[in-house]
Amino acid sequence: MSIEITKVTAHIGARISGVDIAKPLDEETVTALREALNAHKALVFDEVNLDDEGQQAFAGHFGDLTTAHPTVPAVDGAANVLPVDSEQGSANHWHTDVTFVLNPPQASTLRSITLPPYGGETLIASSAAAYRSLPEPLRQLADTLWAEHTNDYDYAVPAEDIDEVKAAQRARFTSIKYRTAHPVVRVHPLTGERGLFIGGFAQRIVGLSVGESRTLLDLLQSYVTKPEHILRHRWSENQLVLFDNRITQHYAVDNYDRQARRLHRVTVAGDIPVGVEGKESYSVEGDASHYTSVAV
Repeated sequence: MSIEITKVTAHIGARISGVDIAKPLDEETVTALREALNAHKALVFDEVNLDDEGQQAFAGHFGDLTTAHPTVPAVDGAANVLPVDSEQGSANHWHTDVTFVLNPPQASTLRSITLPPYGGETLIASSAAAYRSLPEPLRQLADTLWAEHTNDYDYAVPAEDIDEVKAAQRARFTSIKYRTAHPVVRVHPLTGERGLFIGGFAQRIVGLSVGESRTLLDLLQSYVTKPEHILRHRWSENQLVLFDNRITQHYAVDNYDRQARRLHRVTVAGDIPVGVEGKESYSVEGDASHYTSVAV
C-alpha cells in the first residue's frame, strides 16, 4: 500500500491516508509510520473503523502496551484502554501523559467514540519546537534543570468545583502517590531532538522553592503553548490520533457545554527519559511496575 502523508502545520501534525490500520501492518508500513511520527509528532487517521481490540492491536505495533492507567480503571474487558469521558471531567490542562512515573508512555492513541455537536477539540503542542524557540540563555538554563512530577493533585478539576463525586475521583487518582524527577530538557531516543519535558504534572524544579519553580515553569511552558507550536484537532467520527508522548503536550478544550464526549486511549510503554548530560530520570516515590514495562 502507498502511504500518503499530508502536513497539517509547520511544526506539528500530519494526516495519514493510504493505509488501513484496522488490518495487521507489515514491518515496512510500521517503519514508515514511525518515521512519520518522528517527523510530525502527531498523526491523524480518518475512517479507521476500529473497536477497542483493533485500537490495542494498532498501538501494539509500536511496542508493549501499558495498562490503562496506574490508578484509574480501564474500560470493562479491555485492560489497556482508558475511557476519556466528559462524565469524569475534562483534562483541560496542558500535560504529557503519566509523567509522574519513571518511564511515561512513549506514544498515545486517542480514538473518537462519542462526540459533542460542537467543540471538544484536542490541542497537541510540539515541545521540540518550543525548545528550539527558546532564547539561547534560557535554553542553556533549561538544559541544566530537573523537575519533580507528581500525581498528588488533580490536574483536571479546579478545587472550587469539587463535590462528593469528584472528591472520590481525586482520591482514586492519587490512591498511589508518585513522584519522579525528570530532566526539563529530554533528548528523544530515536531522533536526538531536545524537547521541554514539563507540563501539568511538573510541580517543582529540583533545588528551587515552590514559588521560584512555578515562575520558571510558567515561563518555559509559555513557549510550549505558543499558537504556532500547536495542532488544534477537531474530532470527527471514526478518527484516531497517534502522538509522540515523549516530545508533545496536549490539552482537551472544555468548550462543549458539558455535553457527552468520550475518547478511548491506549498507550505504548516508554523508555526512561534521558537529559542533555545523559543522566536518566529517577523515582522518588511510587512503583508503577504494575502499569508499564520499560521499553529498551
